[in-house]
Amino acid sequence: MDSTLPVIDAWIQHPTPSFARHPMFASLRRWTGADEIPDELPIELTVAALDAGGVRTAILSAWWGPGGPLISNDEVAACIRAYPDRFAGLASVDLAHPMAAVRELRRAVRQLGLRGLRVLPWLWNLPPNDRRYYPLYAECVELGIPFCLQVGHAGPLCPSEPGRPIPYLDDVALEFPELVIVAGHIGYPWTDEMIALATKYPNVYIDSSAYKPSRYPASFVAYLGGHGRRKVLFGSNFPMLLPGSCLDQLPALGLDDEATRLFLHDNAARVFGLTT
Repeated sequence: MDSTLPVIDAWIQHPTPSFARHPMFASLRRWTGADEIPDELPIELTVAALDAGGVRTAILSAWWGPGGPLISNDEVAACIRAYPDRFAGLASVDLAHPMAAVRELRRAVRQLGLRGLRVLPWLWNLPPNDRRYYPLYAECVELGIPFCLQVGHAGPLCPSEPGRPIPYLDDVALEFPELVIVAGHIGYPWTDEMIALATKYPNVYIDSSAYKPSRYPASFVAYLGGHGRRKVLFGSNFPMLLPGSCLDQLPALGLDDEATRLFLHDNAARVFGLTT
């Protein structure tokens, strides 16, 4: 892999202590061995993880669930102000109050400079074709930003059904052809459904977050290196996975230079409007 390539990680979080300690992440803490969470988590820890992995730019995600913001849009914006050459950000909003959510999304994009919206269907137990998302889809189109979500099973102990790509995300892509959609976490165990949607719809993309290359399904590797090379973005889902541990496994996939460049940089730069 070309060490000079400016890698973009399409999905990370800079966790606050309260976010990292949240009970819903008990299963993830068990998987990662993160038994003790320190009282302070400075942004420099995340920057150091990017440096160690050779990542030039990362897309920081805000989180908003039924109980309120877990990582606020303003906290994401503060990280970007501290390291504007290393981070871009995605907003999150209160799905239960659609008009307030639309106003917050406008503020996050127009005032804070965030570059997209991310909502996690499993967190709300609402699939993406639920009516409460639809004002936000229209606003994303008007703002010219992508809508990002999780697809596939839920790591936390909650229902996975909202993450199934077909029929839920299929409905959205069909009804909002102008909406750019980035589906994170590859869709496992419904990865082939996600590949089918990204193949069917010009504006649907997949990101590889939450999975190391050694765990990519064979169909996903074939898509990434073949006709889907312009539709897949690299992501780690830090702090769940270290970016470097993902990138170290990439050569084993045997991607050609073009597919590697598109996966690690060009696709994300195009989707999120980055100039890095």
